[in-house]
Amino acid sequence: MKLLTDLFSTDYGLMSIIGIFFMLGMMVFFIRLFLGKMDESASNSTSGQTPRPPGSR
Repeated sequence: MKLLTDLFSTDYGLMSIIGIFFMLGMMVFFIRLFLGKMDESASNSTSGQTPRPPGSR
């Protein structure tokens, strides 16, 4: 019980909670980003188009 009291009532406990939620948010963001890029790449490869490298015209 002291652990939960320290976690929610002290400055270092609140910063730990913020850090944990921030990391979980980053995890969700990157999973969605990578899955979207994989779907985009798969749809490009099935249509016969080759993706161009960045910076090429």
